Amino acid sequence: MKQGTTILTLDNGYHLWTNTQGEGDIHLLCLHGGPGGTHEYWENFGEELADLGVQVHMYDQLGSFYSDQPDYSDPEIAKKYLTTDYFLGEVEEVRKKLGLDHFYLIGQSWGGALTQLYALKYGQHLKGAIISSMVDNINEYVEHINLVREEALPPSAVKYMKKIEKAGDWDDPQYQKYVDVLNRGYVDRKQPPAISHLISTMATPVYNAFQGDNEFVVTGKLKDWDISDQIHNIKVPTLLTFGEHETMPLKAAQRMAEVIPHARLVTTPNGGHHHMIDNAPVYFKHLKQFISDVENGTFND
Repeated sequence: MKQGTTILTLDNGYHLWTNTQGEGDIHLLCLHGGPGGTHEYWENFGEELADLGVQVHMYDQLGSFYSDQPDYSDPEIAKKYLTTDYFLGEVEEVRKKLGLDHFYLIGQSWGGALTQLYALKYGQHLKGAIISSMVDNINEYVEHINLVREEALPPSAVKYMKKIEKAGDWDDPQYQKYVDVLNRGYVDRKQPPAISHLISTMATPVYNAFQGDNEFVVTGKLKDWDISDQIHNIKVPTLLTFGEHETMPLKAAQRMAEVIPHARLVTTPNGGHHHMIDNAPVYFKHLKQFISDVENGTFND
């Protein structure tokens, strides 16, 4: 399979940036978070998994920085493409156009939501699913994230944030300073310079439509997302990987590990929401063990 960057033309006429790294017969397709983020925290996965013979495929979803960005100000375009169903269908189209089958699917955060949905609908194509820092419903996330900021910030700061959120004044400078404190503690603990940019690469229209203004308040379409009554139907070997100091509730992850029939939960010490960067050695040790066990037929032993 072709190495490096390939631009895929979707059936809808839009184009997606894709990149393939590594050599081997094992294939891993990576779904980034956001929604509206980019592929960039997957860039070293080819190197990290080279000794297992894993070929790593990544792409920027529609609307994200390196792929086509539709005019979401057009209500018809927004209605058609800013839906969970669209992005789930996009995963399947990318799989077909890359020629993948019997592959591993990994999703971070929002990508982890898509991974769960894909395993439910298209599980026959998967060897295994890796859900990285994502739970199966938003309510438990919102409950946890409110506890996180009450622990991380003084009561006056929490009170101020809630006041600003009620007013919808998301650009308030002091509010954004508090968000930055929470991001440093629970999202990007290592603050990696390697994926810093001179401008923001977040696809704001996509992020706003699904999430809202920031990681700590959900006001978009994901507000009511809940598939907790479905995950028992995920039949493929599943790795749940979470940071021990992150935005997603470990209590929910533990419940998911009990409900999904063939699931393993691992946690990364000192890892935030992006624990593949915060504590890479532990993250990749867990990921490689999972792939090796599934490949060797010993995952359920």
